[in-house]
Amino acid sequence: MPIAQIQIRGFRSVRDLTLPLHQLNVVSGPNGCGKSNLYKAVRLLHEAASGRLALALAEEGGIQKVMWAGGLRRGDRRQDAKRLTLAVQMDDMDYQLDVGFPEPLATSLFNRDPLVKEEHLWLSGHQRRPSSCLMQRQNQTAFLHNIEGERVAYPSVLHPEESLFGQLGEPHRYPELSQARERLRQWRFYHEFAVWPGSPIRAPQIGVRAPVLSHDGSNLAAAWATIVERGHHELLYQVMDEAFPDSEFQVDVQNGRFQMLMLRRGILRPLESAELSDGTLRFLCLVVALLSPRPPQFMALNEPENSIHEDLLPALARLIAEASQFSQFWITSHSPRLATLIRQHTALNHIELAQIDGETRVAGAERI
Repeated sequence: MPIAQIQIRGFRSVRDLTLPLHQLNVVSGPNGCGKSNLYKAVRLLHEAASGRLALALAEEGGIQKVMWAGGLRRGDRRQDAKRLTLAVQMDDMDYQLDVGFPEPLATSLFNRDPLVKEEHLWLSGHQRRPSSCLMQRQNQTAFLHNIEGERVAYPSVLHPEESLFGQLGEPHRYPELSQARERLRQWRFYHEFAVWPGSPIRAPQIGVRAPVLSHDGSNLAAAWATIVERGHHELLYQVMDEAFPDSEFQVDVQNGRFQMLMLRRGILRPLESAELSDGTLRFLCLVVALLSPRPPQFMALNEPENSIHEDLLPALARLIAEASQFSQFWITSHSPRLATLIRQHTALNHIELAQIDGETRVAGAERI
């Protein structure tokens, strides 16, 4: 299992949460309980490894907006109120990133950039003993274990607003760090597909083989065609027949440009992507994402049921269960029915959230 445990501390409504994960995890709860905050915090680990920590925090309103806004609780240390901590325990490695407020500099206009305070990577299963530490960073100084097994100071200057993973030069000299970085980078996230009028998904696009659906779904037609040629096309057609029993979907190619077509019983011409409903396009994107011929170790879906009619949920639940054989899943959902339908096919870890006194807490976590 890629991820055994996630810890989030000091992120928006999340004061301190540690969540053990299984192969298939569904996070649910009422509006405003913090489901999206958990999703964004997990995604922040991926963005940090990709060298986008500062930019990702800026997109959330800046470090000042993402930090825990509540007061200190019993057992909290004073420095906890000034830090955001993200940690992930994988099957063989344990990584933690601590981010804090910047130090005001009179000579800089970038006084709101985040500041990486500490960063660590340990071998899992050793209770974070010093002997198992592969990378230790304090502000802009870092010590790493190189390919010879020696503990050495990192020779380059580190930018304080980014993870070391996003700046790692000569990765071949630090194989364990490079491996951990690539695993975090390869996590896959789907939050919102570009289904609005005039978006790329609704117009023909130059098609190249696409074993991975883009985060916004813009290469939908090429990714569909790739599954037909190289992937599990039998399951693709079965799921679509279950979801749309009166319709057929195919890819039209004109001068190298690909687009989806829908042939529907009773309609005398194919419907082009620009004519399809938002819910139909979202469902197509989810199907193609879940049937990727190159499945990731970890995939997160944020509210996949949005804009999708309830009649399509059984087919979606079946597909999620099938895909969980190849990827670990984190699914944030408003729909209790989706979790019920998924568990008809496979076991899942259902994490129910609640917000108490402004803090996101686990209301119930059970193995179903």
